[in-house]
Amino acid sequence: MNLHEYQGKSILKGYGVNVPFSIMVTSPEAAVDAAKEIQKHTGSDKWAVKAQIHAGGRGKGGGVKIAKSLDEVKQFADEIIGMMLITPQTKKEGKLVSKIIVEQNVYYAGPEDVEEYYMSILLNRDLGQNMVMYSPRGGMNIEQVAEETPDEIFHEVIDPKVGITGFQARRIAFNLGLSGIAFKEMVKFVAALYKAYVGADASLFEINPIIKAADGKVFAADAKVSIDNNALYRHKDIATMRDLSEEDPAEVEASRFDLNFVKLDGNVACLVNGAGLAMATMDMIKMSGGNPANFLDVGGTADAKRVEEAFRIILKDPSVEAILVNIFGGIVRCDRVAQGVVDAYNNIGDINVPIIVRLQGTNAKEGKELIDNSGLKVHSAIRLQEAAELVNEVVG
Repeated sequence: MNLHEYQGKSILKGYGVNVPFSIMVTSPEAAVDAAKEIQKHTGSDKWAVKAQIHAGGRGKGGGVKIAKSLDEVKQFADEIIGMMLITPQTKKEGKLVSKIIVEQNVYYAGPEDVEEYYMSILLNRDLGQNMVMYSPRGGMNIEQVAEETPDEIFHEVIDPKVGITGFQARRIAFNLGLSGIAFKEMVKFVAALYKAYVGADASLFEINPIIKAADGKVFAADAKVSIDNNALYRHKDIATMRDLSEEDPAEVEASRFDLNFVKLDGNVACLVNGAGLAMATMDMIKMSGGNPANFLDVGGTADAKRVEEAFRIILKDPSVEAILVNIFGGIVRCDRVAQGVVDAYNNIGDINVPIIVRLQGTNAKEGKELIDNSGLKVHSAIRLQEAAELVNEVVG
């Protein structure tokens, strides 16, 4: 589950990570009030006005502005709230901005006296251990740094049984070229950041940039935070932070029916039971000349109703030219899935895309008979190769 910047920073602050004073608002008038409140607490006479969407690169799209007066705070808030913000990480139409944060200026001694760093914590899947990835060249073009000067990207692998050690935190501060007060601040920052990552059951923390101010203080000037969905039952407070308006409507609807669904950009939809079989099915679609329109795992306990709902979600995608149902009946019974296909046809109506159904395993014979005797325009297949040939035939 992805969080907004202001939500991620609230988690970081709870673990002792130094973050700028900021307030989330939804109107230009509230932005001015927030700026006054920030000025009262910090003395800041400049403010960052930042769009809150689930995408990086907001500054490149005009979603981050530095206001030098209260009038500019109101002006920038009015410009950003309600805009369709387009960044390198959004779709071409962009994302609607409905909320912003007003934040204290951390460049209080001037940009020339500030240094920016990059840092993220994530799982290194090859090693099965957490990893801190960091660079002395933070900012909006970290991808370019990684491509052109990979020697400026450092890694620190963390033993999960031990956690991050003082030695590792000091090595990170040293590699960032820090000394004096800033060195000590960074050591504390790294330790607190890792504690927050583990404590929140996160899958990603990305702080870009980390700011070293002129007085040596270190701030998380931005925060991209993703939480492991499987751990949300342990974090009821974080679960309430989910912003459904930032997610794909089809994926939100699928989650209500316990369907594992991810929308893609292809033309052949698939409905499969089991994540591994779903991935193999997507490969098969690609090899047969089509492009997968989605990943959809109905799970091992799928019944006719869930299959019908899966069809409804798939058919909302206008780019779908065919649907491939590939079921291996281990736990799930093939005849239940077949009944779901028939029910979907009868209840939804006007299904004018070809449907290819391949059933193997428990009650596969009964399932095939249900489909063959339904009188519906459904292509039935036994072998995977047959299904592949049918996909190629209907989309070729």
